[in-house]
Amino acid sequence: MTKSYNAGDIKILEGLDAVRMRPGMYIGSTGVRGLHHILWEIVDNAIDEAANGFADRIEVVLYPDGSASVEDNGRGIPTDIHPKQGVSGVEVVFTQLHAGGKFGQDAYGYSGGLHGVGASVTNALSEWMEVKVYRGTEFEMRFTSYKDEKTGKVKSGVPEYHLKDTHKKTDKTGTFVRFKPDKTVFETTEFSHETINRRLKELAFLNKGLQILFRDLRGEEQDAEYRYNGGIVDFVKYLNEGKTALYAEPLYAKEEKDGIIVEFALQHTDSYTESVFSFVNNIPTPEGGMHETGFRTGLTKALNDFARKENYLKEKDANFMGEDFREGLTAIICVKLKNVQFEGQTKTKLGNPEVRPVVENVTVDKLEELSRNKKLADVFDSVIKKAQAAARVRIATRKAKEIARANKSIEAQNLVGKLAACSGRKPELNELFIVEGDSAGGSAKQARVRQYQAILPLRGKPLNVEKKKLDQILQNEEIRTIISALGAGLGNDFDLEDLKYHKVIILSDADQDGAHIRAILLTFFFRYMRELVNNGHVYIGMPPLYKVYKKDVFEYAYDDNELQKAIDKIGRGYQIQRYKGLGEMDPEQLWDTTMNPATRSLMQVTVEDAAEAEKMITVLMGDHIEDRKKYIQMYANFNKEDSFIKKVKR
Repeated sequence: MTKSYNAGDIKILEGLDAVRMRPGMYIGSTGVRGLHHILWEIVDNAIDEAANGFADRIEVVLYPDGSASVEDNGRGIPTDIHPKQGVSGVEVVFTQLHAGGKFGQDAYGYSGGLHGVGASVTNALSEWMEVKVYRGTEFEMRFTSYKDEKTGKVKSGVPEYHLKDTHKKTDKTGTFVRFKPDKTVFETTEFSHETINRRLKELAFLNKGLQILFRDLRGEEQDAEYRYNGGIVDFVKYLNEGKTALYAEPLYAKEEKDGIIVEFALQHTDSYTESVFSFVNNIPTPEGGMHETGFRTGLTKALNDFARKENYLKEKDANFMGEDFREGLTAIICVKLKNVQFEGQTKTKLGNPEVRPVVENVTVDKLEELSRNKKLADVFDSVIKKAQAAARVRIATRKAKEIARANKSIEAQNLVGKLAACSGRKPELNELFIVEGDSAGGSAKQARVRQYQAILPLRGKPLNVEKKKLDQILQNEEIRTIISALGAGLGNDFDLEDLKYHKVIILSDADQDGAHIRAILLTFFFRYMRELVNNGHVYIGMPPLYKVYKKDVFEYAYDDNELQKAIDKIGRGYQIQRYKGLGEMDPEQLWDTTMNPATRSLMQVTVEDAAEAEKMITVLMGDHIEDRKKYIQMYANFNKEDSFIKKVKR
């Protein structure tokens, strides 16, 4: 039966109703990431004031009632009456989508919140919001969301009253915003101290001299204060703590060209992987874009020119490859421009084509200028020598791959008798379980659905790639097997289009050795298959720790808190089985608890803050024992959901 479709069926969503109906369109999700997104929208507005020279102090506070506030000492949101809307600028900003001072060229030179939906979306998804503006006198306004008794629909972000002048004189300037996320919208309304702390520290690095204060009034967390007078130079030094730098001070340059401000800092270490992080108007761009491409091209050209000038390369020698110069490189690239073209509201990749040549030219010019400084001669010499060693390894690795292909391919040899492949031919539906141990691997092979689930047992502990060169990594049998199974290549050759499994699930025991294997595998994926992580293909299987049962009735518990709930549910006469490892489960139990998409719990690994993930991996997987001990003591619970890992039912 065909339903009629006429003009009366077209809904016009008034005010902020559209945000309530489809929050995911505006903040990505209603999970923990979306929760923090509505805070970042307010923080970004304050940062924009600082980035344009109007503020030098920002304070973020978390309250016991679940609300959060952001205050800056900038100019304050305009309080006069908007000529077209007939209400104050404050009311327009918080109730109208696509309204703000960032669409014109006068109020803000450079802005991260370019979509103009930030403040109003935060308002729409909050139970209430309070705004205070300080402009010689104090202004205030309050918004609430409520359910209309007549229609049964929720009205979002409705002003309780128009902006009012309290007539309280003040020497302060700026804006104060406090809001409480709506628990009917979000899966959780508990802000993560660690997630917020990481982002605020990053913002302080990116905005030289900006003071950022963070207070968490919910418990016993310590107040934090950040101010980095060295800016991104201090950022590079922070990321390289725990590594051995080839030269003491990072190279730094900044220049404005064609209306685009380009700033970068870089330093090489004795490690074997590159760590390049980019930002546009203070917004992280983990997927890179035109600015990263321009920087990489410029870096390669400038250093090859230097190598030829100083006779490291003779006339007949081939140029170094870009990857040779980037081995062991830590770099921060920041650009600021007007009319930014991000790919999507999540702002993860820069699309402006005009940025690439500007960044490339600035990088070449500035590095050439620095190379003429006699005091930096040793710096550039050490970079070229590092590249020479990297090139030798690259050539040897390529030859090894060619020999392996000639011998009927390394891929086929690695997988014989190891991988239990699935029969499905659609990668987007296929799952690869990387399982600790032959015993658990055997159970998993019996439990799986052959059509879309593949099993790869690990017969030993994989190599910690953080401490090894690429040629050494490729000699490790377990690592080679994983590369072969995924079929998408490695490092610069990695291509998601060739990925055979869109869910890569690490399944290890819930003990110390299992945690170590997870850490090793995640380090490998982060270092050599970053796109796999960035695109959400990596998961951690969550096997239960306990089975509580009585006759034919049973419950599984995944931690001690769930254990008590399971005991209460089973009741008197219960018995407890403590699983020491996956190998203790029979195929049916393994399917029910860990492999069945209808009942299992998976942790999806994401990288929202790539720079902090880089720092964490260096500390946990590097050689500095004391740094690792301090980090573990500070962040002992690695299984909880935050911006790196989120729990999903899939």
